[in-house]
Amino acid sequence: MSKLYAQPRVNDACTLAGLTLPNRVGLAAGLDKNAQCIDAFAHMGFGFVEVGTVTPLAQPGNAQPRMFRLPKSTAMINRLGFNNHGLDAFVANVQTSRMRDQVVLGLNIGKNAITPIEHATNDYVLGLSGVYTHADYITVNISSPNTTNLRELQSDQALDRLLDALAQRREQLAKEHGTRKPIFVKIAPDLDDHQIEVIAQVLKRYGCNASGQANNDWGLIATNTTLARDAVVGQTHATESGGLSGAPVFEPSNRVISAMRHTLGTDFPIIGVGGIDSASKAIGKIAAGADAVQLYTGFIYKGPALVRDAALALKNRQRSS
Repeated sequence: MSKLYAQPRVNDACTLAGLTLPNRVGLAAGLDKNAQCIDAFAHMGFGFVEVGTVTPLAQPGNAQPRMFRLPKSTAMINRLGFNNHGLDAFVANVQTSRMRDQVVLGLNIGKNAITPIEHATNDYVLGLSGVYTHADYITVNISSPNTTNLRELQSDQALDRLLDALAQRREQLAKEHGTRKPIFVKIAPDLDDHQIEVIAQVLKRYGCNASGQANNDWGLIATNTTLARDAVVGQTHATESGGLSGAPVFEPSNRVISAMRHTLGTDFPIIGVGGIDSASKAIGKIAAGADAVQLYTGFIYKGPALVRDAALALKNRQRSS
């Protein structure tokens, strides 16, 4: 049976965090929270696919309605709250994917809403342990605005404690399974210059050697949704609580990417996400300092054609640079 959404994947291989990506355009986490659609997205031409966020236990998320379109700004607001079927169901779905061996797969982990923030590390360690053998890379989501106090984990000491626990657990898993998986940290766009610097320095302690060169063990995804509403004032649904995604996040995300690239150096793995709704926006994200990009809201509005357009534009940019 033909798949109307299927299209050839643009071949533009690159290496990121030790992984070979078929091209630089990936799917951001959030669209496939339960890893039920990996095969469908793999047929759409993505160079890599990230699914989740998954939490150790199943949870319903926040009350509905919890998603709102702002078409005037090619934007959305969501307050989903990590709704998912839990770690066991998530892993089972990954295992049933027929395309698993043909796609670079990121598995995104978070904490349960009922878990106190002071015990959040336990949830992330459980998540890492559960998804490790099924992922090409793991993303640690500490930046969703829809789980109470979650963004507190972006502070210096909290982030250091979390990454230390994950680093130790990864050492155990790497020895046990004979393979070392990179871990990406997903951060928010609503960070001031000091907060960006703090996060960058923590990442450097774990992700770079004494000479400041990246070790490919750690990476960064910048950014998640924003709490700011300046760009959508007066629009229908603009005052709804939750994270704003889409075109209004393009520049705030680029600001964070540029600052992170400046501090982290030229070879630290950075995936840029936020506001890409055209091929030129994909190029802009790379120009800001990202190595690869992810789509979410732009993909919802523009469909699979955006994947190919963006991938071709990035391939042509590489040729001409």
